Amino acid sequence: MLRLLTLSRAARLVGVRRGALQSKIRSGELPAFEGMVSAEDLLRAYPQARLDDNAGLERFEAIKDAAFARRMRERLMPSAEALVARLTQMSRERAQVQAQLEHYREIVEQLQARLRATGEAAGLLAWLRQRLEPAAASAQPLLAQESFLRIMSAHVQVKPSGREFFVDGDDSLLEAALRSGLSLDYGCSIGSCGKCKARVVSGQVQRTRHSDYALTAAEKNAGVVLMCCNTALTDLVVEAREAHGAADMPLQSIDAKVKAVSPLGDDVRLLHLQTPRSNRLRFLAGQSVSLALGEGVSASFPVASCPCDDRNLQFHVRRRAGDAFAERVFAGLKDPDTVRIVGPRGEFVLDEGSHRPLVFVAFDAGFAPIKSLIEHAMALDAAEALHLVWVASGERGHYLDNLCRSWSDALDNFRYDPIAARSALPDEETAQAALRRVLQDHPRPGDCDVYVAGPAPWASAAEFQLLEHGLPRTQLFVNTLES
Repeated sequence: MLRLLTLSRAARLVGVRRGALQSKIRSGELPAFEGMVSAEDLLRAYPQARLDDNAGLERFEAIKDAAFARRMRERLMPSAEALVARLTQMSRERAQVQAQLEHYREIVEQLQARLRATGEAAGLLAWLRQRLEPAAASAQPLLAQESFLRIMSAHVQVKPSGREFFVDGDDSLLEAALRSGLSLDYGCSIGSCGKCKARVVSGQVQRTRHSDYALTAAEKNAGVVLMCCNTALTDLVVEAREAHGAADMPLQSIDAKVKAVSPLGDDVRLLHLQTPRSNRLRFLAGQSVSLALGEGVSASFPVASCPCDDRNLQFHVRRRAGDAFAERVFAGLKDPDTVRIVGPRGEFVLDEGSHRPLVFVAFDAGFAPIKSLIEHAMALDAAEALHLVWVASGERGHYLDNLCRSWSDALDNFRYDPIAARSALPDEETAQAALRRVLQDHPRPGDCDVYVAGPAPWASAAEFQLLEHGLPRTQLFVNTLES
């Protein structure tokens, strides 16, 4: 009997990214059935897969973990209730499969008896016997691994988008969804506002946190739960609201505390702000916010961190002449100083409906929104490939060079090309150098989505040249920052 696996689970089993499977499906190397693949076809596509060695996948998970500023996640065992529920569900499924197999066996035996009785269907009978031979033993270890994976983590599919994520340990549904890059509707994250309501279509959940928000009797009967207060006992299908673009992000005003200010280079500081637990910033990767201190000192900055950690926000503050906000940061802004955050704003966000290779071109501090986009793209794990070209001026202009190189070392689909600008001033020659690096790897730019961020002169020059080389306007996204 054909055993079908979701792409997310199949990717985990053979230790590759989901985007790699989608690429093989589009090229015809891997057959798919309504978005799922069979265990046998999966092993044919990855004959060298070692089921006991997921080092590549573990490196990828470590990068996603690093996007959580608050902590490195621990891989926790599921609760006893979750283990019991998942084993019970698998036992029921096994009983159903055995009943179906017994039914099919009786049908086949009757068919064989009729074929023998005719005496004129020897060839057909031989073909039938051949097809009924047990499935190849090579698929059995993979299916055993799939059963273990189902015990350790629950798979969740969100309707109507069809997006998927896994719930590990006792993470809430909301935490697991955010970590996987989903932009679900939510508010307080502590069970008080009710904005993260979702309807459980199938599967079982378990409440893990007290909620002050009272669901109505009708909502409870319909299977509505708060995603921030429940975890998955078994595999789930849920209906939930998701953001489909920047217009779906509400404007928020939050007083955050300064968690830390640390140097990234001679003229760049990492400003780490932490919001209250009950009032987190909901934003899309690539968007910007306004930061305000007392006495009317304010400035606009792109968020440099991943939306997967909505409470810990990072900003790259560059020292500039006459910038009062930057001077306050460099002069000793520290814990527990307060910063008012207003936002998010901006349309420089990821096109999540596209699965084309992603090219990111950052000029100087334009790396901040690009970093957020890259970490979000990694969380989504849908793009075939990611390529970062970072043009920077100054001796230590690539102030997070080690981070970019770690991405390149850990991911087989990530390329990093640093380019040193000849001058601190934007010039067309430097933009052309970045473009040449992009075209070297992507001679047909129309096959990619390109994201450009940086000071207006550099970004505008790159935009003009990319369009001149045939990149469709709908596949080019530009964010111009103050010089």
